[in-house]
Amino acid sequence: MKHEQDCVDSILAQWRRERPDLNPSPMGVVGRISRAAQILSRALESTFATFELNGGEFDVLATLRRAGPPFRLTPTVLFTELMLSSGAMTNRLDRLERASLIARLPDLADRRGTLVELTPKGRELVDAAVAAHLDNEHRLLAALSDAEQEQLADLLRKLLHSHEHRSPTKPPSSE
Repeated sequence: MKHEQDCVDSILAQWRRERPDLNPSPMGVVGRISRAAQILSRALESTFATFELNGGEFDVLATLRRAGPPFRLTPTVLFTELMLSSGAMTNRLDRLERASLIARLPDLADRRGTLVELTPKGRELVDAAVAAHLDNEHRLLAALSDAEQEQLADLLRKLLHSHEHRSPTKPPSSE
């Protein structure tokens, strides 16, 4: 099957010409993933901006919304699920609270704890934002058939799984 050429193909051709002793094919995969991530990120941020949100703020609201009623989680659960530091989470929560999209409540089960709850205004906003977000994602993936999207998701899942379940300090085994 003949594929259209992209800018990564010319980079690979240059490396093959200049360093024929090396196999640059991993650059093709990683380079395309990196370029796709940049393109997708810009498109996602543009959609979130129409709701006066950034991607990080959307992620917090969406995580609370996905939790189901009463749309409430501890800050620790939030920053763990979103893979953030507690400081980064505090900054996001401060901005969302100022916008009346979330409320911080005392945790009755833990007197020292706090719960973060999606406000009715926050739920209304995130419900509208997630619908627009999904429409945007469908548009971004329209060049791929449903089967191709599923195949790509499976391959990316396999790649991510191999890295997410590896010790960060230990390089992969060469056995």
